[in-house]
Amino acid sequence: MTRVAIVTGGTRGIGEAISLALQAQGMTVAANYAGNDEKARAFTERTGIAAYRWDVGDYDACQEGCAKVAADLGPVDVVVNNAGVTRDGTILKMSKDMWEDVIRINLGGCFNMAKAVFPGMRERKWGRIVNIGSINGQAGQYGQVNYAAAKSGIHGFTKALAQEGARAGVTVNAIAPGYIDTDMVAAVPPEVLEKIVAKIPVGRLGQASEIARGVVFLCSDEGGFVTGSTLSINGGQHMY
Repeated sequence: MTRVAIVTGGTRGIGEAISLALQAQGMTVAANYAGNDEKARAFTERTGIAAYRWDVGDYDACQEGCAKVAADLGPVDVVVNNAGVTRDGTILKMSKDMWEDVIRINLGGCFNMAKAVFPGMRERKWGRIVNIGSINGQAGQYGQVNYAAAKSGIHGFTKALAQEGARAGVTVNAIAPGYIDTDMVAAVPPEVLEKIVAKIPVGRLGQASEIARGVVFLCSDEGGFVTGSTLSINGGQHMY
């Protein structure tokens, strides 16, 4: 039986790598995206993976989006909550909107997506939810009280929801990436990036494919005894 997976923020960066890795395992993948229609079309043309647009921070949009995917592709077996935004600034400079945007999308999106798919997973006695946290949710980061709070919240959300799904065959896990070689990190000034890499024991940035391989295992039948866990993939930068 072919599994159906939704990857939020699934058309770019780490999300794209996850979408492709799950597709390579034989899953039917739906890649959610927030707003760049042109890049989403290019992604679908390049990969053959259908792209669906909705805001994961919008509860009703998640209900409708997941129902649309299920109608098009079949019941949703796997959700990877990867979508996220940054609105960085020290608390002295951070507006209420900057705080609320990050909490609404990064943390609220996990709740919204789980509410849409969790009942069906329990009924079918199989499901996989993987939430993408962050090293900065584990260790904190200057100028990111909103992002660190949201990502730390994801780790707690994961442990609690895992207890609700365990006996029904639904596992819930998180991955906490370190600094990964994506467009977002590439935008960091070279002198700052050099200092970041110097703090990573393996001496390099991670690759999106390395995060994707972790997701593949957690979404597999073989990963069925792993639930409520946070897998740190950060090159040894933060040993938690």
